[in-house]
Amino acid sequence: MSRKSRFLLALAILAGVLGFRAWQHQAQQKKAGPHAPVAAEPAPERKLGRIAFHPCTLTPPIGASVEAQCGTFAVAENPALPNGRRIALNIAWLPSDDSGDHLPDPVFMIAGGPGQSSTDSFAPFMPAFGELRKHRDIVLVDQRGTGKSNPLQCKFDEEGDKAKDDDGAEASPEAMGAATIRCRDQLSKKADLRFYTTTDGIRDLDAVRQAIGAPKINLMGVSYGTRVAQQYAMRYPEHTRTIVLDSVAPNAIYLGNDFARNLETALDLQFGRCAKTPGCTKTLGNPRERLDTLMAKLRDDAPLVHYRDANTGQMHEEHLRPAHVAGLTRMYAYAPLASSILPLLLHEASEGRYEQLMSLSKMLGGTLADNMMYGMQLSVVCSEDAAGLRVDAAMSSSILGNSLVDLMQAQCAVWPKGAVPRDFHAPLATKVPALVLAGELDPVTPPAYAAQVVKSLPNGRMLVLRGQGHNVIGVGCMPKLFAQFLDTADAKTLDAKCLDSLAYTPPFTTFNGWEP
Repeated sequence: MSRKSRFLLALAILAGVLGFRAWQHQAQQKKAGPHAPVAAEPAPERKLGRIAFHPCTLTPPIGASVEAQCGTFAVAENPALPNGRRIALNIAWLPSDDSGDHLPDPVFMIAGGPGQSSTDSFAPFMPAFGELRKHRDIVLVDQRGTGKSNPLQCKFDEEGDKAKDDDGAEASPEAMGAATIRCRDQLSKKADLRFYTTTDGIRDLDAVRQAIGAPKINLMGVSYGTRVAQQYAMRYPEHTRTIVLDSVAPNAIYLGNDFARNLETALDLQFGRCAKTPGCTKTLGNPRERLDTLMAKLRDDAPLVHYRDANTGQMHEEHLRPAHVAGLTRMYAYAPLASSILPLLLHEASEGRYEQLMSLSKMLGGTLADNMMYGMQLSVVCSEDAAGLRVDAAMSSSILGNSLVDLMQAQCAVWPKGAVPRDFHAPLATKVPALVLAGELDPVTPPAYAAQVVKSLPNGRMLVLRGQGHNVIGVGCMPKLFAQFLDTADAKTLDAKCLDSLAYTPPFTTFNGWEP
């Protein structure tokens, strides 16, 4: 495995706080060109407040495109130097339908990661926003460092990063630190990396709010985007009408500390479905035991696997390492539709057939690398979380272990850090109406996080969606409840009985799917 592959794998594990469903869809296709908004034919510009927009198309790798209006808004990179370097924030505006009364408070959707672009990520979410567009605009702002807002993506062009080796071992903290220094030095040519934090991002959001002339806005954050939404509501409560927190990361946590433990809990729940599915354990065995046995084997004797590249169709050989299985298991656990195949893959591995595991792992790693702005991610995590990272001895033998914390500490030791407010990790305590959503089987932001957040929100309500993983706003009747909440700004009166019909996804017992 090349140094680049190890670097991206470690960051892909960190990238758990972010919208895996979009990555899952993209992983089924070959690269389909740029994901950023594509300019349409020239047309008269439209203005929203002081910002000029032109027609564009938000184009996902697969699925329906979304017609929008695109524009830019310049902000100072360093707020203390208003005449210094400026960032052109990339913005997409989806005007409300002409069929109803237009309301003055738009919805700002905030993407996850940290490191994802809101404009690139929106198309798969569009069905969840359909009803509310009758009356409200949707505004998407690429957070500084993502999308087209001065993106901070590392390029590994040095000869040393291209050189292949065959040891396949995980990157050491020393190697990770060296790769991070190269990334830092590349990006420092175009950015002061201290000013790409969540605090900088919410300052930009409020600048956009002022520029479009909206007295108040509704915030809908997904995963890391919930941190942004909470921080905005904390700093600008008078301009926050409602917040929707989908797969919430509480202010109080330090990203990275709980990843290993949360995954273990989720895997126990998800694999436990096999025992409750007729024929699953009889056909495939105990998935948890299969996984533990496989990880122990790979640590001692990693097999050389002959596999097909899912993008090119070419055959390759590489040793299957614990990091391959850990990364795939964790990211597939985000979505029950994806994790339902894990028991079958683990059974195949127990029979000495590793090709599918390796092929899917390599495909996932490439997709993550294409869709995350790792420089921005490091600016956020190193500024806001590094000081609170702690090794958990109880997790040393878990699927993820403690290597992630070690690697993050090595990276953050050499990465520039921005200023963070003293109360940054204080719980959000506000009367702003809030709808807090959690998936029962979420491996990174579990229902316990939602329960923790809603305690200090007197006008908040938590909904836990049965059998669901990470990112649940589009599941079942949630789009309807989402629209109703924005109409009433009252989460507690929502009739959420329609969620009772949600069902568990049964595990695959063959490659033809699950049994009827």
